Parts: sequence; structure tokens; C-alpha cells
Amino acid sequence: MSIAPKPDALAIPYQLPQVPFMAPDMVHPGVLGQWLEDDRLWVPVTDSVSFKPVLLSVSGGYYINLLRVRKSGVLSRHRHTGGVHALVLKGRWYYLEHDWIAEEGSFAFEPPGETHTLFVPEDVEEMITWFHVQGGYTYVDPQGVAVGYEDVFTKLETARAHYKTLGLPDDYIEQFIR
Repeated sequence: MSIAPKPDALAIPYQLPQVPFMAPDMVHPGVLGQWLEDDRLWVPVTDSVSFKPVLLSVSGGYYINLLRVRKSGVLSRHRHTGGVHALVLKGRWYYLEHDWIAEEGSFAFEPPGETHTLFVPEDVEEMITWFHVQGGYTYVDPQGVAVGYEDVFTKLETARAHYKTLGLPDDYIEQFIR
């Protein structure tokens, strides 16, 4: 005769209602596996740069995405309005203004206000990095003159337009928005 184990006394769900109007939880299975495989769902930025949204927080003013680069050289020069957290999943990259290299398995924090030039080395065939970007980027020339801008809202519209070209339903993008 076997006796069923007794549940942990603390294994009781929270008994009160959640905060009113709270956004629903978000879970995307396979983000580091099958998500990396489907090329169609990568949103193209250029011929060699694309991203996949993970979370587009229009209420918080930030976004989380996977960035993929398939060509060496300068990706962009930009200034942050908020902090950036990065986790390198594949390949490596660095900033021309720093002496460190972000390689597979590395974490990097970039403080608000910093301006730097992202460079992917010649021997890297593919770089994929998870980025959590607070605020936006102002793209600049070497003297700091603004030449472009990107934030959660521009990312959202770029992704929405791409998914529309794939024939996905208009509400496909909503799974990423909070």
C-alpha cells in the first residue's frame, strides 16, 4: 500500500483577487529553441539585421527582443534614453568605444545616456542577442547628430507591417503587447 505524499503546507494558491485591470501574464514557450528557427517570423530591419519581438511594453515604454545579425561590420551608432540589458545567445559583438567583448553567454548592461557603435567581428557568421531596451535609441553620426530614432512604438509598427506581409492575422502582434 502506498501513501500519497502530503502537499507542502505552503503550496496554497493566493486566495484574494489580483489587482484590478492588471495586464495578463505572458509566456512564450520555445523562445530559445523553435523561435530561433522560423526565418519568416524574424522582422527584417536591413538585408542582414532582423529582430523578433518578445515583449512590447507600450504601457512601460520598453521592449524586449531577439536581435539577429548575419553580416560583420558596424550595425549602428546610437544613444540610449534608458538602460539596456543584453544577453548574448550566439556569436559576439562589441562597441568601438569600449575594450570589452560581449560573446556567447555574456551579459551586458548599458547605462542611459551612453552613445556607442555596435560592431560584429568579421569571423562571426550570425549573432543573436536578447535585448531589454528601456526608452529608445537615437541613431547618430560620429559627431552625435541625430539621424534616426527607435522605441517600442516604432518596433511595434515595424513588426505589425512585416507580419501583415506574411498574411498573419491583424491581431498576431497583440501576443507581444502589454
